[in-house]
Amino acid sequence: MLNTNITTAMSVLTWTAMDILYFKKPSVIGAVQGMITGLVGITPAAGVVDGFGAIAIGLATGIIPWFTMNILGKRLSFFRKVDDTLGVFHTHAVAGLLGGVLTGVLATKAGCVAYGLSNPGGGIDGNWHQVWLQLIGAAFIIALNLVMTYVILKVISLVVPLRMDEETLLIGDDAVHGEEAYAFFGEGERQPVLGD
Repeated sequence: MLNTNITTAMSVLTWTAMDILYFKKPSVIGAVQGMITGLVGITPAAGVVDGFGAIAIGLATGIIPWFTMNILGKRLSFFRKVDDTLGVFHTHAVAGLLGGVLTGVLATKAGCVAYGLSNPGGGIDGNWHQVWLQLIGAAFIIALNLVMTYVILKVISLVVPLRMDEETLLIGDDAVHGEEAYAFFGEGERQPVLGD
C-alpha cells in the first residue's frame, strides 16, 4: 500500500512539474493524468519493489506518458487519427508497459521472497533475465489484445456501426442518448437535438 501511494504521489508531482515547465501553468486534469499513470505503473510492481523503486516508477510514469501524450501525440500522425480524448493510450498502455518492464528491473529479492516467489529479484539484483521475461509477457499481451479487440470490433460492426455518421456528430453525439451537454449557441439559446 505504501509503494502505491509513493508512486502515485511522485507521478502526480512529476506530471504537474512537466506541465509547469512546458505549459507554464499547472493543470488539475494533468495532475489526475499523473495520478492515473502512477497507479497503472505501480500495479505490477507494488509488492516486489522497495521505496526507492516506487519513487523511480513514479518519476518514469510521470515523465514518459506525459511526453508521449503532449509531445509525440501531437507530432505523430498515427495519434491524430485515433479518437482518444481522455488519453487512455498514454495513461494505460504506455504507463502499463513501463510499469511492467520496470518491475523486471527494480524487483528486489526481499520483495519476491515476501510473496513466496522463488524469483531472485530483478535487474537491480543482477537478474536481468527477468526484464526479458517482462518484455516477452508484454509482447504476448499486446498481441492478444490486438487480435481480440479486432475480433470484438468486427463482430460489433456487423450489428451496429462503430462510428456515428457526420450529420449526427454535427448535431452532437450526446443527443443520440437524449442528453444535451453544452447544447447552447449564440446568446445561450438551446440548440435543437434529435427528436426536438
